[in-house]
Parts: sequence; structure tokens; C-alpha cells
Amino acid sequence: MRRLAALLLLAAATPAAAQQDFSKVEIKVEQLAPGVAVLFGAGGNIGLSYGEDGNVLIDDQFAPLVPKIEAAVKTLDPDPIKFVINTHWHGDHTGGNEQLGKAGAVIVAHDNVRERLSIETFSKRFNRAIPAMPKAGLPVVTFTQGVSFHLNGDRIQVVHVPHAHTDGDALVYWTKANVLHMGDTFFHRVTFPFIDLESGGSIDGAIAAAKRGLELVKPGGKVIPGHGPTATREDLQAYHDMLVDVRSKVAAGIAAGRTREQIVASKPAAGYLGRTQEGFIKADDFVGTVYESLRAK
Repeated sequence: MRRLAALLLLAAATPAAAQQDFSKVEIKVEQLAPGVAVLFGAGGNIGLSYGEDGNVLIDDQFAPLVPKIEAAVKTLDPDPIKFVINTHWHGDHTGGNEQLGKAGAVIVAHDNVRERLSIETFSKRFNRAIPAMPKAGLPVVTFTQGVSFHLNGDRIQVVHVPHAHTDGDALVYWTKANVLHMGDTFFHRVTFPFIDLESGGSIDGAIAAAKRGLELVKPGGKVIPGHGPTATREDLQAYHDMLVDVRSKVAAGIAAGRTREQIVASKPAAGYLGRTQEGFIKADDFVGTVYESLRAK
């Protein structure tokens, strides 16, 4: 879990990845359906559509890993990467943008992803400045609500979910393969949820995103989380229910006039410790974020 925390810290400042040793990182490929796979490495999980129409990546981790990512893709399809879809703006999901953009990939994301990547930002949480993304790494195709790709024998549906993990989150659903990439609106087993309030995230948006994901993926489908192993629809349902339960308990505490410290001390997320590890985000951290999100309403 220390490694996950370190990698998520790099999400706040992609150039810092240049100081991280990625030489021992192995990109592992798991095929989920014909023409659909997930790549695990360092940073956010990468979705892949491959086939006769070209390779489409969902997120691209860190710049130093791009050669390894490209090599992993070639084990399934020798063609170059044609499109990159960013699920949100954090550096552990967009760090390869510049290199892949220079190589000819068309980068696609929500309007707010381009806006956030285009400017220098200061993160209070990480106490550091996040430089703007070079032009070659910026999304050149953006959307407000969503967009569809009709490639490789499937319809890849990209759906914006507002103010969830951030204000630019997108879910990506292969309608024929019944595979859903949730980005960081879903952390599976490895840590409690990270709701980036500074980037426009909220607990209510996180719940709505999980609900939208459940509407998209059909029974028997597979779900790619932003971090953690491949999940099922039932895993996503349990995640949604956890978000709802913790929100309800925190809201009740606020209504009763309790302070942030009192609500955190009541341990409203403790019942989920057996299913979710305390990784980058501890249970108490998550509860505190839910409190702050609700108080900001």
C-alpha cells in the first residue's frame, strides 16, 4: 500500500514521475473479452480496445512507462495506438499523454480535463504546484456529456459523470463486450475512495457515478476500477452501497450537530475494513472528506 500511496502522490505532479524508478514495473495484460483487455502497471488501470480498427487506450499511467505499455499492447495487436481516452486529469492516468500524442494518438477527454491540464494548478492536499501539460499531451477532442466510438466490432460509450472523483470524470463502456471502465470513481479493495474536492469531486457525485455505472454494465459484466483488480457488477454494487451508507451516517452526525472530529471518531466506515484495505486513503480520511463535501453544499 505504500507503493500505491507513492504513485498516487505522483498523480499530483506528473513531472515528479521522472524521479521515480519505473525500471522494475511490469505491465501485466488481462484479457476480458474479445478485443478488450486491461493493463496493470503503476498508476491507474489501463483499458484497451484492439482489433481491425486500431488500438484505443483508456488512460496511460506515467510517461516513463509508455514504451512498456506500447510493448504490452503489441502482444495483442501490432498496430499503433490510435486513440487515448482520459477518464480524468490526474497524472497517474494522463502521464503518457504527451508521448503518445507526439506519436500520433488522438487524445479525447471531458472539457474540464483539458481545462485543468492546460494550466498550472496548486494542490493544497499535496502542497505542490502541478505544471500545465505540454500542448502535445492535451486532449484535442473534448466532450460535455459523452461520445461514442464505433470501433473493433463494438460501441465504446463514453459517459461524463459530474462532480464525482473530480469534475471531469468519464465512464467508458463496451456495449457488446459488457465491460465497464470506471476510472477513479471506483477504487476496488486497495484503498478507501479518494474524492478530490479540490478538483470538483463530491460524495453525492461519487454515489451518482457508481449508480450510473450500475445502469450501464449488465449482469455478468466485468468492471475495471481505477485502481485494484478487475471487479464484477456485484463488487460495484457493494461499493455504491458503502458510499451511500457512510454518507448517511455522516449526514446524520451533521444533522445532530456533531463536529468533524466527533463524526470521524464514531468510525462510520469501520464496518468496511474487511473488504477494503487502508491504502492511500484511510477510513478516517474518507469519512473526513465526506463530511467536508456535505458541509460545502
